[in-house]
Amino acid sequence: MVQPVVKPVLDAQPHVSVAPAIFTIVLTLACWTVVPLFLKHFTTLIDGWTANGWRYTISALIWLPVLIWGWKKQTLPPGLWKAAFWPSIINAGAQIAFGLAPYYVSPGLMTFSLRFQIVFLMGGAALLFVSERRMIRSPWFLAGIAMVVGGTLATILFNPAGLGEGTGFGVALAVGSGLLYAAYALAVRKFMTGINALVAFSAVSQITAVILFAFMLIFARDPISRELDFGLSVVSLTGNQVFWLIMSAVIGIGIGHSLYYFSIGRLGLAVSSGVVQLQPVTVSVASAFLFHEKLTPIQWATGLTAISGAALMLIAQTRLNRQPASNP
Repeated sequence: MVQPVVKPVLDAQPHVSVAPAIFTIVLTLACWTVVPLFLKHFTTLIDGWTANGWRYTISALIWLPVLIWGWKKQTLPPGLWKAAFWPSIINAGAQIAFGLAPYYVSPGLMTFSLRFQIVFLMGGAALLFVSERRMIRSPWFLAGIAMVVGGTLATILFNPAGLGEGTGFGVALAVGSGLLYAAYALAVRKFMTGINALVAFSAVSQITAVILFAFMLIFARDPISRELDFGLSVVSLTGNQVFWLIMSAVIGIGIGHSLYYFSIGRLGLAVSSGVVQLQPVTVSVASAFLFHEKLTPIQWATGLTAISGAALMLIAQTRLNRQPASNP
């Protein structure tokens, strides 16, 4: 039976192996790398409310059997829905901002704006969690995060085409999404640590999907006529487009978030969030192959610097994980 534990995993098991979590956080980065590529594709086909509503509903239906199975076996942790409430509310807000941003701002500028979340996340983690304070004080970690943020920023700034165009509203959506995703990660760490990652995300996805589906019914518009259509413009998509819509939900929402839950529990927020800061670099690399957006030699160099910074943070985590915890 899964027992919910409010106390952070790293506090309870200071010598737990982080090797599986290193693998899962890399997979998380891979899953979240493809999300902007999917969103870029769908911006010309359906509006953001429709994309949000259907993608999260699909994800919720996929993970619903996990909850049904747990309910039948009576293995669902007590207080699951209460623990999932605040992470779900915050996640819904973050997803709304994230889903709408591509319609008002170019992918480069959007991705850059999202990086502001690291500042809020580091401060929140230090205030809320004792185990995170050890990590944030580590010179290795600080050097690593500087390399990740600096390398990622430089990779985007050295783009010959620039960051792209965007409205002030679009930038605000991107920055707001980043801040809310940081708050979401903090809420997951605080309320859901110790709950099985699949069960935790299954619960969060149900609540989030209900919220986003309701917003879709209220605000979704036909991309051509701009009339309210309750999200029904999705029926005009081809079978191939529906397949990619489903895959965007499975990979970007379902699998990516579940892996992130597991990684947070083993690596902590500091390292987990630091590694996913590489998203602009990995998206740029993927775009080079998919959309023929070439990277310059200096962009490859700065991107590798960012990747090295993420590796340095993982090394810092491993070193501190082998040391006995001291009082903050």
